[in-house]
Amino acid sequence: MNYPSRQLPELVTGVRNQATLKACSKYTDAVYFSLDRFNLRARARDITSDNLGSFVKQAKSYGLKCYLTLNSVIYPEDLQELDKVLDDVSKVNIDAVIAWDPAVIKKAVDKGLDIHISTQANVSNWATAEFYKTLGASRVILSRELTLEQIKDIRKNTDIELEVFVHGAMCQAVSGRCYLSAYIVGKSANCGECSQPCRWQWTLHGENGEQIELEGKYLLSTKDLCMIEHIPELVNSGVDAFKVEGRLRNTSYINTVSKCYREALDNYLNGTYTNQKAQFWKTKLIQEYNRGFSTGFYFGTPGPEGLNPDSDMNISSVKREAVGIITNYYPKQSAASVDLREQGLQVGDDIVIEGATTYIEQKVESLVTNRKHLSTAEKGQLVGMSVRDKVRKNDRVYKIENTIK
Repeated sequence: MNYPSRQLPELVTGVRNQATLKACSKYTDAVYFSLDRFNLRARARDITSDNLGSFVKQAKSYGLKCYLTLNSVIYPEDLQELDKVLDDVSKVNIDAVIAWDPAVIKKAVDKGLDIHISTQANVSNWATAEFYKTLGASRVILSRELTLEQIKDIRKNTDIELEVFVHGAMCQAVSGRCYLSAYIVGKSANCGECSQPCRWQWTLHGENGEQIELEGKYLLSTKDLCMIEHIPELVNSGVDAFKVEGRLRNTSYINTVSKCYREALDNYLNGTYTNQKAQFWKTKLIQEYNRGFSTGFYFGTPGPEGLNPDSDMNISSVKREAVGIITNYYPKQSAASVDLREQGLQVGDDIVIEGATTYIEQKVESLVTNRKHLSTAEKGQLVGMSVRDKVRKNDRVYKIENTIK
């Protein structure tokens, strides 16, 4: 393959707390995250105005850019609170605010903040991109319903930075502007409270009331986007940033996805990207949370192959099961004590230890209780275990098991 010489797109990864930040810190170029309000992930409440400064400082210590998401619908009663939030944001070293509501855009620009236009704006042509540029935006996050050829056309006709999604959940509605949840259960997706009706079981009935037999029950459930096999095409389209969706995913997901796309981009730059390597990375991605993979709209409007009617949730080949909690850490011995509350462990098991600021993947190398070495420890036991890095009291321990042998 011949690879053109050009700067690689920035890799932008969604995070929700210090642990997920640390998990991707070696691989991503930038992170995006939200506060406990004014975003489309209302459940991501770990970062608040009170700890925003320390979170950004930690991200900057890793050499990462920081993008704050303020992309919910803004109602009249929200405007005063929005002003307070933007005041807080303007006092920390945020690189850009992700927004689409004109009120947020104007208020942020007035405070000297850089703006990236959210995919919620459904930017689908170069003229719209240019319009947002006149409002002060430096980047647009393009609609997920665009083909690769349409993206190339936009790139050809505007010099504003372009960002595209490359991995993660896909919404059934155009650019996520969905009203189904609000209509059915009164929880608005556009205010971050989506109840995900598209992941529910549905039946289809004809005008005569008879049920129409269809494949599967999850008639609206889309597969996840995965473009790891198409890195050359995406880079050659001229986009400036690759976006990984997953602000509500666990640390293992964030670590694996950011690592795979980092390696894919670096291999492309070095001229060593191959289809065989892409398959290897995809195998790794399949082991994390996913609903099956598709290429979304990049190569045309998806048909049935873009849906997963047989499942609403995770079909990962890997099981993640709770084992217990850390009760103490012994830095001189590089060891920790673990209360095996949920299940036992064996030497050789693959585990993950995670907490508010902890993320470690390792094998169980030793198990000790009352100075006696064990090959197997049972549920209910308190055991000592060597650890690769610092852990903290109340960190959770999980066993990782591949269901495909």
